[in-house]
Amino acid sequence: MSATSANAATPGGGAAGDFIPAAKPVIGEEEIEAAVRVLRSGNVVQGPQVAAFEDEFAALVAGRHCVAVNSGTSALLLALAGLGIGTGDEVIVPSFTFAATANAVRLTGATPVFADIDPATFCLDPAAVSALIGPRTAAIMPVHLYGHPADMRALGGLATRHGLAVVEDAAQAHGARLDGTPVGGFGDAACFSFYPTKNMHALEGGMVATADAELARRIRLLRNQGMERRYANELVGYNLRLTDVAAAIGRVQLGRLPGWNERRRANAAKLDAGLAGVPGLGIAAAAPDVVHVYHQYTVRVAGGRRDALQAFLTEQGIGCAVYYPTPVHLLPPFVAAGADLALPETQRAAAEVLSLPVHPSLSDADVDRITAAVRSFHLEPDMRELS
Repeated sequence: MSATSANAATPGGGAAGDFIPAAKPVIGEEEIEAAVRVLRSGNVVQGPQVAAFEDEFAALVAGRHCVAVNSGTSALLLALAGLGIGTGDEVIVPSFTFAATANAVRLTGATPVFADIDPATFCLDPAAVSALIGPRTAAIMPVHLYGHPADMRALGGLATRHGLAVVEDAAQAHGARLDGTPVGGFGDAACFSFYPTKNMHALEGGMVATADAELARRIRLLRNQGMERRYANELVGYNLRLTDVAAAIGRVQLGRLPGWNERRRANAAKLDAGLAGVPGLGIAAAAPDVVHVYHQYTVRVAGGRRDALQAFLTEQGIGCAVYYPTPVHLLPPFVAAGADLALPETQRAAAEVLSLPVHPSLSDADVDRITAAVRSFHLEPDMRELS
């Protein structure tokens, strides 16, 4: 998704016949006013707004230490680097994800090892991960894809038995929960993104959450040229700081996140009901004991007709998108190591998934229009059951 899609918007939807975008970031007057106050203050980079944003975000992740950075990718990179992961190490990741997950591993000098997914949740399959653990494995990086938590019970158990670190990629799952524990509260570190199309945003930015105070301190050093005090550099670091403008916007959005997530769940429930029984359409249900936050509402389309449905919906003025059409292990930067991998569920998902609008700016009439359009498209009746 492009940052150019981040147009100012307010929840509520538009008139029948208006184009319904796949994502519609909210940039309201409160966000604008918060940004202007920071600009007028003159304190614009890693100042009091960043500190306040970190403190407030901690409530979302079971009170963990939070370190704000300039993007979700930077959060992943610094979490791995802070854990000492680098050249010679392997990190097990899904291939069915955005490339940033594997990019961050490669940027540390470590090697991403691609595992298959659970077809029901689109998240890492613990059995596939277990089969890949070897002497060089240093960490597991589960992705809470589309707003659904990965199976952190099984993955955490694997990590404990094998002495591995766990870094949660929670870029799409702000506020999701598993067994009552929030996403971000499981691993050695967890990483969030505040890109404009996420469930909440800061125009751009990221956050690392960890229960380890010393790890949090290392990440703070790494984000700021290796120093806490100016010119007192303790290690070689980066410049990956968050601006106070972004943090001020993020604080406004954080306050609205619970309501927006509830609206996403309500929209998803309405889509579930409206699309039930459509031939050739597979609807993924949330696993038991999961609070799904529906960053995306993703269905499967059988019979090789996904692209035709996408084109049809676009003609009807309904935005939709494929996340992700090419598994990461088949992208040019990674294909040399991944071309021969057998990841059947990953490749099936890449061929079948389609994400429909679910964002909180949808009106009930918008949701009805989406379901009516999908139902009017004649799908093949051979959709395999999600399992």
